[in-house]
Amino acid sequence: MNINVIEGGVTAPKGFLASGIHCGLKKNEESKDLALIYSEKPASAAGVFTSNKVKGAPIYVSKEHLSNGFAQAVIINSGNANTCNGDDGLGKAKRMSSSEAKALNINTEDVLVASTGVIGVPLNIKAIEQNVGKLTESLSKEGYKDASEAIMTTDTVKKELAINIEIGNKVITLGSMAKGSGMIEPNMCTMLAFITTDINISPTLLKEALKDSADVSFNRISVDGDQSTNDSLFILANGLAENDEITEKNENYYAFLEALKYISINLAKKMAQDGEGATKLLECKIIGANSEEDALLLSKSVINSSLVKTAMFGCDANWGRILCALGYSGVDFDPDKVNVYFESLAGSIIVCKNGSSVNFDEDEALKILKEKEILIKVELSIGDYEVSTWGCDLSYDYVKINGDYRS
Repeated sequence: MNINVIEGGVTAPKGFLASGIHCGLKKNEESKDLALIYSEKPASAAGVFTSNKVKGAPIYVSKEHLSNGFAQAVIINSGNANTCNGDDGLGKAKRMSSSEAKALNINTEDVLVASTGVIGVPLNIKAIEQNVGKLTESLSKEGYKDASEAIMTTDTVKKELAINIEIGNKVITLGSMAKGSGMIEPNMCTMLAFITTDINISPTLLKEALKDSADVSFNRISVDGDQSTNDSLFILANGLAENDEITEKNENYYAFLEALKYISINLAKKMAQDGEGATKLLECKIIGANSEEDALLLSKSVINSSLVKTAMFGCDANWGRILCALGYSGVDFDPDKVNVYFESLAGSIIVCKNGSSVNFDEDEALKILKEKEILIKVELSIGDYEVSTWGCDLSYDYVKINGDYRS
């Protein structure tokens, strides 16, 4: 299957518009803080949310609105998470939805809500309500640019991707935008991600495809080990590509799933690469595990290790930290069979063989670790399963950013 990367973000598929404005939640008037995604017709819809026990108010509203498997719009604010605000927060999340529904002249239940920002601060709902008219009037095909900017918090770059594929002689388009830079830890993270598509698919299969794609993408990244209260992943499929509706797991379903995984993995990697204070994207690939679950636990353990992350920041080929992280993962394996490699565009080097040191060239290792994308490859040699997770290094700037986040 050919996957073609195209321009357009969340508005690339047929029938989708978007907008982003400044409404006053952020102090800086130049910073956009309110976004809207709109489908010109009701769409099959699904969501995946944080597994944190403490959840933002918008999650409860969006879960309820997704119960029938359909939606037509998503309103998103940055600058305030609307979390830990009790009934006040829940009421304001509902008001976000109802005010946008009124502006669009659609049912309140067809509007999803997402928020990101500081936890425990009351949401200025009046600033949102007073600006939903402007937000709605600003909807356009070009609005994906403003929308992706409006959802950013500590992100340093916008995260967008659009692709198309061919299914049943029809061109199917998927668009997306996401935010996430800190408080990133599976399962789901301080991330918001929005995927739009014009494919015609049943709500049941759309929900299943979204979960499967999240499991191999967003749930396999980590920046700092802190799991957020507000992570939300939404997908809307409005059927305007006019393919025969996908109602069973046939060839067309799996082609769509492959495309969905492609876009999800690429967005997830963009988040990991843009981790707060990060200078490098890290991938840990576990090869030869006894099960996928074991491989995932081992890979997460390495990618989450502060000592591994700081070693990568310092370009230090300290492979002992990797074995240490594998050892406390809780997974049973044979340390005497482990091989460790560092790889990048500058080359590949083995630094540990059969659980012991090898006489490797430190200068060569330094050259490899100076690159912006580093692969930590671990061979267990005990099974047939492999898994990759993604993260970033840990720099001085991470502490600076998070030391005065509320300032």
